[in-house]
Amino acid sequence: MRPGSEARQGLVLISPTLAYSLLLLAAPLATVVTFSFWTQNYLDIDTTLTLDNYRKAWGEPIYRILMGRSLLISLIVTAVTVLLAFPVAYFLSFHVRRRKAVWLFLITIPFWTSYLLRVFLWKVILGYNGVLNSARMGLGITDEPLTFLLYNMNAVVITLAHAWAPFAILPIFVALERIDRSLLEAAEDLGDGPLRRFFRVTLPLAMPGVIAATLIVLIPTVGDYITPRLVGGTDGLMIANMIQTQFSKANNAPLGAALAVSSMLIVAAVAIVIYAIGRRLGGRTQ
Repeated sequence: MRPGSEARQGLVLISPTLAYSLLLLAAPLATVVTFSFWTQNYLDIDTTLTLDNYRKAWGEPIYRILMGRSLLISLIVTAVTVLLAFPVAYFLSFHVRRRKAVWLFLITIPFWTSYLLRVFLWKVILGYNGVLNSARMGLGITDEPLTFLLYNMNAVVITLAHAWAPFAILPIFVALERIDRSLLEAAEDLGDGPLRRFFRVTLPLAMPGVIAATLIVLIPTVGDYITPRLVGGTDGLMIANMIQTQFSKANNAPLGAALAVSSMLIVAAVAIVIYAIGRRLGGRTQ
């Protein structure tokens, strides 16, 4: 077969995927970026290119506070989720000998229900008269309900950490499953104890899964809208809520687009830094 014919066949094979990506990914993103350089004049859009929206997005304190809070919440959620997911993935990989598929199936059970329903369930659990407060008062631990459980940043962190836990467990589990057990046996033969063996062999080899889990949790949680809306209150609102407000109630789509683009740039920068740190840590511990 001629090289030119092979190239044409390759283009034919990838063309549906390429068209799909351009239509559903690149085109909407390009539209949002273009909108961010325009101006909203009541019901009309002024297509004159300007940086005013970015000056507002980066200059006004309210937007900086919301972006900082969103990034902080996302980093906390990511840290909590990955730290709790690693022991679960480690247990499944190294201690479960039979029916691992059943255990993985059980981990995916939360996906059977709507994400919105799970958020409402946490609202019931953390509420002023919710399950947690009622249990504490019933056991005599407290005399009155706790007020700091709901409608603040804590509730957003708890809800998001629960929602994204399976997404962190699975990539870490896959990375742990790919570790050659003979390497651990060799480290043991050379005198390494369990802790030293974990930090010198297991963790470095599992680092790609840890990095993947970190990015999988970090990137979507920064732009979460439903969770802070339902359980965050005024102290738990995030940048996505402001973006939604600009597109709807404020009728200022260009400013909302500028906020969205700014969020994407910040998240991309943080993700690159985390990826670089993870790769370096993985290399140093080997």
